[in-house]
Amino acid sequence: MTKLVEREKSALFPTYDRLPIGAVTKAEGVYITTDTGKSYLDAIAGLGVNALGHSHPAIIEAIREQASKYLHLSNLYLQEPQVVLAEKLERVSGWERTFFTNSGTEANEGAIKLVRKFFSSESKTEVLGIANGFHGRTYGALSIMDKPKYREHFGPFVSDAGVIASYDPNVVAEAVSSRTAAVFVEPIQGEGGIIEIPEDFVDALHELRERHNFLIVADEIQSGIGRTGRFFAYEHYGLKPDVVVCAKAIGGGLPLGAILTKKETADALKSGVHGTTFGGNALACAAGSVVIDLIEKTYMDNAAHQGEYLMKSLEALREKHPNSIRDVRGKGLMAGVEFTANARQVQQRLFERNIITNVTAGEVLRMLPPLIFERKHTDDLLDGIREAVETMD
Repeated sequence: MTKLVEREKSALFPTYDRLPIGAVTKAEGVYITTDTGKSYLDAIAGLGVNALGHSHPAIIEAIREQASKYLHLSNLYLQEPQVVLAEKLERVSGWERTFFTNSGTEANEGAIKLVRKFFSSESKTEVLGIANGFHGRTYGALSIMDKPKYREHFGPFVSDAGVIASYDPNVVAEAVSSRTAAVFVEPIQGEGGIIEIPEDFVDALHELRERHNFLIVADEIQSGIGRTGRFFAYEHYGLKPDVVVCAKAIGGGLPLGAILTKKETADALKSGVHGTTFGGNALACAAGSVVIDLIEKTYMDNAAHQGEYLMKSLEALREKHPNSIRDVRGKGLMAGVEFTANARQVQQRLFERNIITNVTAGEVLRMLPPLIFERKHTDDLLDGIREAVETMD
């Protein structure tokens, strides 16, 4: 382990703080095994990527079958795995057209281009995000975010882009105008601390869209693909977007993202005006087809069921320990516990119980378990949090 750490320091950019659990040697189902010999319950699922857990046999088989045919062709060629996955996405989500990308941030970049192209004849170019949001680390994404942690020392950013300072309907009304092409929103801000979109904001945004004729882009990169008990999280809140971007879980562990929209919007991007070398890679699309099938048939309902139990249990814990827990938020298996202090201490105590979670937005313990979580796994997670909180009080 020590030698590997030193080799990493000599070989890689120093951009990541690794979890203190050793080097991973195997990952299967809901568990990760490291070179320390320990197995950890994974309650973060590759930051939401491994919705079906690790090394799901159906995903492995789909990858193996596709790999025996071909790996990469480029988008010069018609490829059945792309078409099959796009058809499945249309069936389960209702959106008419799909553009595949490699990642979530690339999907957001493509969406920025799409909305500007859609309104190019009207000279509407302004794109806006919401305070505390996260859309990726590329320049378009950073331009509609406001956290100094991600932006500091990287400017200047994309012009005609900015951030709406809050969800307050009055603030939103002042921020948008006839120049606005799109407002990007996360139905649940994941990196921002599991913050759910308020109802009055949704109502105001719909009314303002009618007045100023802009598009609403729902960023479902972390919250989508069944995680909240519905295929997309916006369904919980009555939000009616014009464009949806997704990634993470859709590829089953392989790099894949997508932009989804109606035909009339998609038609703004004609042949040759936008593209990607690896987006819609056949291996990733083959894996994605399995993900959609299993989540639609089984695991979206399981996320709703396990999530309801998890949230009720966490809320009961908050009521018992109000001095330690400020709030409990989320939907399905996308949950956050905001502590008054010491969230990283709780995370560390969970590590000691061989449970992996994540801390974000200061004092929020974030949980994004695989959608294959069973009651026994949820109970193990809850028992660990309870023990940590009780030792803190």
